[in-house]
Amino acid sequence: MAQFIISGRHIELTEALKAYAEEKTAKLPKHFDNLIEIEVIIDGSDPSNPVVGMIARAPKTPPFIITETSDDAYKCIDLAVHKLERQIRKSKEQQRGSKHIGGTETV
Repeated sequence: MAQFIISGRHIELTEALKAYAEEKTAKLPKHFDNLIEIEVIIDGSDPSNPVVGMIARAPKTPPFIITETSDDAYKCIDLAVHKLERQIRKSKEQQRGSKHIGGTETV
C-alpha cells in the first residue's frame, strides 16, 4: 500500500485540493505495484501559475520525479499524474524488456 504525502509551499491547501490530489494519485499503484510513497508538493509562490511536483518512490528503482506548471492547481495535478503514469509505464516496460534479452534471432 502506497503512502500519500500532500504538502503545500506558500499556499494554504484546502481539503478539496488535498482530496483531489490523493484521488488522482491513488490510481498510480495499479500501474506499478511496488510504489511505496507518492509525494505531491504544490507550490503557490506565484498564485497565477502554481507549480505541482510529484515524487513516486519504489524499492530498487530511482524515484520518478515530475514537475508541472499551469494556471490552475487542479489542472497541474491532472497533467502531472498523466506524465507520471507515462514515466512509470515506460520504466516498467524497460524492466520487462531487459528480463527477456536473448533468445534466437532470425536474420
